[in-house]
Amino acid sequence: MPTGHVRQMLAFAPARSDQIPALRIAISLAVPLAVMLLLGRADLTIFASFGAFTAIYGRQEPLRDRFRHQCQAGALLLCMILLGALLAHLGASPWVVIPAVAVAGGVGAVASAVLGLKPPGAIFYIFAAGAIGSLPATADLGAGLGVAALSAIWCVLTGLLGWCIGEGRHGPVAPVAAHHGMSRGGIARQGLLYFSAALIAGLLGEASGLSHFYWAMVAAVAPISAPDVAARLYRGIHRVVGTFGGILVAAFVLSTGLQEWHIVVYVVLFQFLAEVFVTRNYGFALLFITPLALLMLQLAHPASTQEILTARMAETAIGAAVGLGLVLIFRTRREREADTRALPILGRIGRRR
Repeated sequence: MPTGHVRQMLAFAPARSDQIPALRIAISLAVPLAVMLLLGRADLTIFASFGAFTAIYGRQEPLRDRFRHQCQAGALLLCMILLGALLAHLGASPWVVIPAVAVAGGVGAVASAVLGLKPPGAIFYIFAAGAIGSLPATADLGAGLGVAALSAIWCVLTGLLGWCIGEGRHGPVAPVAAHHGMSRGGIARQGLLYFSAALIAGLLGEASGLSHFYWAMVAAVAPISAPDVAARLYRGIHRVVGTFGGILVAAFVLSTGLQEWHIVVYVVLFQFLAEVFVTRNYGFALLFITPLALLMLQLAHPASTQEILTARMAETAIGAAVGLGLVLIFRTRREREADTRALPILGRIGRRR
């Protein structure tokens, strides 16, 4: 890859008071997790965490817009959690869970685009539905749904309080539509791409014999939300390299003999750091996002450290390869022309097809 593109991938976008929404989001996550530990229900922290994804939406938006978008995002997330809970309750096999979650991810991505939710895409929907759907049928799913709903409501309230610490006071942020100005047909095509990438990656991940197939699904859809193929390529490389670096961070943290409350402190800290950097350099933010996700799952359902680290690494590689492959295959003619100008190697790939 030419030096200019390497520099672009390593560059950090200018800061935009990122610590303000990062603090709000960290608090939104910290309180539900702390309450679950105080109640002796660490098993329900996974539901609290997925409900708290609501806080990630509406970042730096004016108060009224953030309230509306967080309510919409919270409702979508609760639908995903409910789907996962139903699949878990029925004891559905991964071969059933994967297509159901892929459909849900595609629908969620389309809904996000139509509603103008930020961040765009299907990552959080697939992660929530896939992880909950993989729980044993003996899990306390009813209580978990209630915890997720309360966590989402708490996040909407803290979104309102974000005004007190200065978030969104400077007027509307520059619009970054989830669909990047696409027509309805383009949005539908994008939704189909999310579905296809998640489905293929999930099936390959499960066929590999590794655990946590939904990590492959998440990695596959991660690049698709970028506005063009060159940016998707950067994002896919960021996903792999950043995840591998984050695995090293997670391995160190998990080697220190953590107790439950230690994990909560680390989860909240990593959430804060992830939100500080995620809009500035996605690859660097993954150094914190990766251990955050691993610790979040480890808190609720402990597993072998080697197993989860190996699975995360391999499933991410599988998913990223699938996502980028589909992005390159299903480019439109206009996208091919634009991408060839931005990154000449993409034009050579197109000519070989």
